[in-house]
Amino acid sequence: MDWRRFATGNHWVESRDAAKHPMMYRLTDLVLCEPMELYNILNQVTKLSRLTEPNYLCLLDVRSKQEYDESHVITARRVKKVANEYLIPESVDLECVKYCVVYDSNTSCLNLILKDDSDNSGSSRNDQFAGGTAIGCGKAIAHLTRYPVKILRGGYESFSAKYHFFRTQKIIWMPQELDEFQAYPVEIVPGRIYLGDFRQACDPKIQKDLKIKAHVNVSMETGPFFAGDADKLLHIQIEDSLEAFISPFLRHLCHFIDIHLDLGSVILIFSTLGISRSCAAILAYLMHRNEQTLKKSWEYVKKCKNSVRPNQALVAELSQWEAIVLGGLVTDTTVAFS
Repeated sequence: MDWRRFATGNHWVESRDAAKHPMMYRLTDLVLCEPMELYNILNQVTKLSRLTEPNYLCLLDVRSKQEYDESHVITARRVKKVANEYLIPESVDLECVKYCVVYDSNTSCLNLILKDDSDNSGSSRNDQFAGGTAIGCGKAIAHLTRYPVKILRGGYESFSAKYHFFRTQKIIWMPQELDEFQAYPVEIVPGRIYLGDFRQACDPKIQKDLKIKAHVNVSMETGPFFAGDADKLLHIQIEDSLEAFISPFLRHLCHFIDIHLDLGSVILIFSTLGISRSCAAILAYLMHRNEQTLKKSWEYVKKCKNSVRPNQALVAELSQWEAIVLGGLVTDTTVAFS
């Protein structure tokens, strides 16, 4: 049996010859990561940005040193390649990280073409994979990670074009700098709807970077943007309590968002902390827009922002909204929101 060794940092590991198991890497060890997914991974927050957690994200840049030095995605570390060996920084513990994302310049798919460098003898001894650099690195480290390695679709070119404000030349991030990192609203509908908190809604740089043209404010606070402009601001003034009711506003909410999507506007939906009331608003809209269940909407939003949690009263109202949208109750909220 042929074996191929991959070097990662100072540790050698063994893997079965990839040429004999081409589907293993494509289907189980490597998965594509959309630019929006990486953007949302970078913007997860508990009390602080989750980037402060050492085992949360390992972001690897496999482009040339010149390209990396010119600019790269925030917190990305450069992977060196020497004699077909990928050298991972020693401080990275791949086995423990939740997300391992690898990117090159523009890899857009996981399809690998098996090419034969032999002299047409039919021998597979010299078979090699022709694919993006990110795929090569992903294959080399896949068996060292607990979860599938994510390959950024479109690479740095696609991500930096969509999220230019997350480009940097900074190489070393001190813990205090990560503590102070100000997350952006998460992206719910690509390039069109974002979900955030009151601080983000008051930040002029975020409004400019995301090209926000309308606000849905589901809180008692009054923000500085679009004040008095009913065409661009929908202010649903409800308390964050079990006595508050969002149901009377849901039809108007959906109509407001539909109009702005038709106009090509980018919308920010927010509440004080961006966890409960604004989450209920986007769940109601997704059920309306896609004619889908509360459970499916919840699973989708949870993937975009894992800290969201509408209170019990809002969940009950959303259940009734599901009955209106779909003509009957479908989701068992005691299971879906447990």
